[in-house]
Amino acid sequence: MSETTVSPSTDAPRRGDAGRGPGSDGGSLRRTGRTVLSQEYLGVLIATVVLVLAIGAFYPRFLQFDQLMAILNQATYVGILACGMAFLLAMRELDLSVGSVYALTALACAMLVQSGLNPWLSALLAIVVGGLLGLFNALLIQYFKLPSIVATLATLAMFRGLTLALSDGTQVLGPPVDDSFSQVIGGDVAGVPVTGIVLVVVALVLTVVLRATPFGYRVRSIGSNPDAAAFSGIPVNRVRMQAFVLTGALGGLAGVLTIGYLGAADPNTGTGYELLAIAAAVIGGTSLAGGKATIVGAALGAVLLGVVGSGLAYFSVPINWNQFATGAVILAAVALDSVVRRRRTAARNSAPQL
Repeated sequence: MSETTVSPSTDAPRRGDAGRGPGSDGGSLRRTGRTVLSQEYLGVLIATVVLVLAIGAFYPRFLQFDQLMAILNQATYVGILACGMAFLLAMRELDLSVGSVYALTALACAMLVQSGLNPWLSALLAIVVGGLLGLFNALLIQYFKLPSIVATLATLAMFRGLTLALSDGTQVLGPPVDDSFSQVIGGDVAGVPVTGIVLVVVALVLTVVLRATPFGYRVRSIGSNPDAAAFSGIPVNRVRMQAFVLTGALGGLAGVLTIGYLGAADPNTGTGYELLAIAAAVIGGTSLAGGKATIVGAALGAVLLGVVGSGLAYFSVPINWNQFATGAVILAAVALDSVVRRRRTAARNSAPQL
């Protein structure tokens, strides 16, 4: 009697197909869509695109690539400051001195270059100076038990006064335009300014830090419930210090980029940037109540503010109205943040308890 070999049916499910129904691909797409729609920065991204298209409808020149890249370059400095501010806001902290840190580190970089130091090394040292200024803020808060808003309001004036004193109130030249530092930082890649690329890289790296590292987890935990975080063993003081150092170093990075792009340090630069950084972070989806932040949203918030400023110029609105427009955007963002938080709280309270 011969042995019969039975071959497996081609209609039989293959290994790995178990549980895959006919609508699995559609379900995957739906899940992806829900993930995209749940991003906190989606609103500011849509608002930015709509605003750009609206201005472009009246002034087509606004939609040209070089104009959009100029806006990105202008938004870079506030955007980098806003990325650091998002970390602090997530911890229920605030740094009002970031604009002054930005100016002082730019001046430090220019002065080091003037002393004969290599511009790249000068830039690195200026970033270190920014971190030290952030550390100074953290030490004031920790050892004198000062609220961060009070301590950094004082250092805002101190750092700005030091910048004016060291520069005698005048601009200090940085590296010459033919130096490799100026050519790299002031250059572009396929038409995209290097400064804008730096902003994108900073936003992506810090997003990973916030979402996928113990430091980021601790920052969000402290902001959600400081007492519970301390009770669970999280070193609140050390994490706060690290967050302020990070914010200061980012201020130094922004200052260094200014020197590379403009070629000089102005002691008055960065005035008011602290409010713009806070506004950009909040517009981008960072909660003022702490516990939540979006770094990409903070960067996009800075771009939105840049679009608003450029749009006002196209419509021949006097520059004195820029501050009014910025304040209105801040007010709208804070009001929206408050409404969203109240609705989420109400939804949680009304949800059935299992």
